[in-house]
Amino acid sequence: MNLSRVVMRLARNPGTEFSGGDDRRGYALTAPLTPDGMLDAEAYAKARSECVVRRFAPDEDAADGRLARRGNRWFFDYDDGDTADDEPVHRLGEHRFAVGEYVTVTDEDGRPLTYKVVEVQPQD
Repeated sequence: MNLSRVVMRLARNPGTEFSGGDDRRGYALTAPLTPDGMLDAEAYAKARSECVVRRFAPDEDAADGRLARRGNRWFFDYDDGDTADDEPVHRLGEHRFAVGEYVTVTDEDGRPLTYKVVEVQPQD
């Protein structure tokens, strides 16, 4: 099973303070992907502990969490004991993680923000 490192940076989000995007804000995700760039649920079940996420922004400390799944719902979880910190990702299981693709993450204020996949690198 191969894991990939996926980097997503904040894309243009008209109507927000990020209307022009912000390359300094985003996520770095380590996850198993299928050959076509989709999350691999079967491989995830075997490597769950290695599937991590880091949220980064210039005005806050980086937040380290994990990729999590309940049923068919995927999300980013920053504290196993607290569901209030979960960041839902719109249709994460249906997204293709390839450079140039877009992913929507709901922030801590409940706003859906769009991120652009800027890097996908296989991990050794």
